[in-house]
Amino acid sequence: MTKRIQRWLTVFVTALMVAFSVQLMANEATTTTSSEQLGESVVKKEVIGFAGADYWRAVKDGEKGYTTSGWPEHDVLISVPGQTWYILKEKWMSPLGAMAIFGSLVMVTLAYFVVGPLKLSKPKTGRKIQRWSRIDRALHWSLAFTFLTLGFSGLTLVYGKHFIKPIVPTEVWGWIIYAAKQYHNYIGPLFGIILLFVVIKWWRKSIFSKVDIDWFKKMGGMVGKHKGSHPKAGFSNGGEKALFWLLAFFGVFIVVSGFVLDFPIFDQTRRHMELSNLVHMISALILICGFIFHIYIGLFGMEAGLDGMVTGEVDETWAREHHSEWFEEVKDLPENQPGYSESQQHEVKSKLSSNA
Repeated sequence: MTKRIQRWLTVFVTALMVAFSVQLMANEATTTTSSEQLGESVVKKEVIGFAGADYWRAVKDGEKGYTTSGWPEHDVLISVPGQTWYILKEKWMSPLGAMAIFGSLVMVTLAYFVVGPLKLSKPKTGRKIQRWSRIDRALHWSLAFTFLTLGFSGLTLVYGKHFIKPIVPTEVWGWIIYAAKQYHNYIGPLFGIILLFVVIKWWRKSIFSKVDIDWFKKMGGMVGKHKGSHPKAGFSNGGEKALFWLLAFFGVFIVVSGFVLDFPIFDQTRRHMELSNLVHMISALILICGFIFHIYIGLFGMEAGLDGMVTGEVDETWAREHHSEWFEEVKDLPENQPGYSESQQHEVKSKLSSNA
């Protein structure tokens, strides 16, 4: 009897313990679920309060927030004017710039095949006239090299994603765009220095005069009824002077805007960078189009047009026909007489220096 009672008590106690354990586990599960629900509710409220629709609407509108950084515009996550800059650059300037460059290439091509190059009216005499010094030629070719290579690297940065990226492997494209960017950043300041020396060296030769008006009226004697007329000109004709001042004017904008972009360490804001980018791009595109015509005339559009910048000398016939006033000024100088060598020229300069 006693053993039976003990057995029943054991079963009863065990059942109570099992029931109590089940109830305890159920309570804990309910508590955990409630806690999780409460946590989710709190998180949801925080998200709604700090990053909900109103929050992102304010961010999109460019409203300022709070940050411990004192740097300009760090309290603005999305720059609203930046969207305007992007539209101007990608939707307007890039397509229009491509059209301008392509249009310039088409125009010089038509000029060559329809109008034809400007030939000399008389045969060359073989007598050479000193036109450009070694320093002048060094400046010209240094400026030409930096301008052309910077132009190609800049066009790669703007248009490469449309024409190069689709046809090369991703790794190759990465190296191309990286090289273009680094070259543009480091050679750009060198272009500015060379441009400064060019302006200082040639500005006096590029001052407009009365004869330039007639030169422009006759379009340099290159087209129409005036083709082959060879209007008067001094050392530089009206077209060369116009190109020089185009280079000087827009070159300054290119250099200044380039320095702003190259050295963002003077508290430039995004507005400064965006404006500099647009100015840089517009100025560069204008000069690229202008130099397409300059290169065409030097290589194809004018007979013997490149001789002066290669050897420093031009033929007497070329000088008389294209720069008649300058030719009359220099034709009797000792250095322009037959048989006169550069060594003799240096001797004359040395004597003049010693006498001074």
